[in-house]
Amino acid sequence: MDSLTQIVLGAAVGEAVLGKKVGNKAMLWGAIAGTIPDLDVLSKVFVDNITANELHRGFSHSILFSILVAPILGFLISKLYRNKDADWKDWSKLMFWGIFTHPILDAFTTWGTQLFWPFAYKVSFKNIFVVDPLYTIPFLACLIIAMFYKRTDPKRYKINTLGLYISSVYMIITLGLKWYTYGVFQTNLENQHIRYKEIQTKPTPLNSILWTSNVETEDSFLIGYYSILDKDPIITFIKFPKNHHLLGKMKNDPLIPRLIKLSEGWYTIEKKNDKLFFNDLRFGQLGIDKGASRFVFSYELFYDNNNTLMAKERERNMEEVSPLLKKLFSRILGNKS
Repeated sequence: MDSLTQIVLGAAVGEAVLGKKVGNKAMLWGAIAGTIPDLDVLSKVFVDNITANELHRGFSHSILFSILVAPILGFLISKLYRNKDADWKDWSKLMFWGIFTHPILDAFTTWGTQLFWPFAYKVSFKNIFVVDPLYTIPFLACLIIAMFYKRTDPKRYKINTLGLYISSVYMIITLGLKWYTYGVFQTNLENQHIRYKEIQTKPTPLNSILWTSNVETEDSFLIGYYSILDKDPIITFIKFPKNHHLLGKMKNDPLIPRLIKLSEGWYTIEKKNDKLFFNDLRFGQLGIDKGASRFVFSYELFYDNNNTLMAKERERNMEEVSPLLKKLFSRILGNKS
């Protein structure tokens, strides 16, 4: 999830674990714990984008990391305060749950997380977008209100717990919505007599009403959209040829298998203006209509002066965000035009 959501979750967990003993300090250290797994993004300073993306949500998002780091940080925090309100075991418990709930939440997103590192498998339920206001805002409101009560006031615990319940219930609802919309996509494929190998579904940005599907066929990928507010359940799928043959001799370079593994096999090769691009389909398009041919994650493939194959991530034009959001919200409401 996004940083704000992880901070809020960490703070709420910290309050639930240790708020009665140390008050707002529990929220503070819980919030800090909630951000620790994402420190792996600092790898971008030392390595290329491909390597950084490979490392992201790996070891620092694992159960093992939470178990190893929590007691060390708990010990250091206990030495910082040196009081009888909480000992190192209490602080270690807070840090463990603050860190561990971060990858648990990430496991419900499209990105997924290597929860069982060193095993390569990533847990990814793909039922909530990385930024979802309906998940974060009620949660945040309860946390802010709870801060104004004394640590010994029962209302403080109840309000904070209410926020945790609201977020958990919403998460369960999104799982139900994923199950329902998956059936709609599957029915449309069958009704349109489309033979397919696999379907992946996920919510579109900022909501859980409009869902999108990636469908793999023999020689192409199909992308479709369905809003729960649509007046009819008929889905028009947009076709994107795989074009894997365009890689040519590049397919023998070690970089290509890394990109394929990173995309989990959901990729197309695109040739545009004599440039070759590797498109990662997992995170969707920059847009939701037929004219949206650009994907969120796309890499230009080229050989440098040393004849080494390189993959440069394509830059995104932030000026396009506002009109894209307008189209997104219109489509959420069931407007297919």
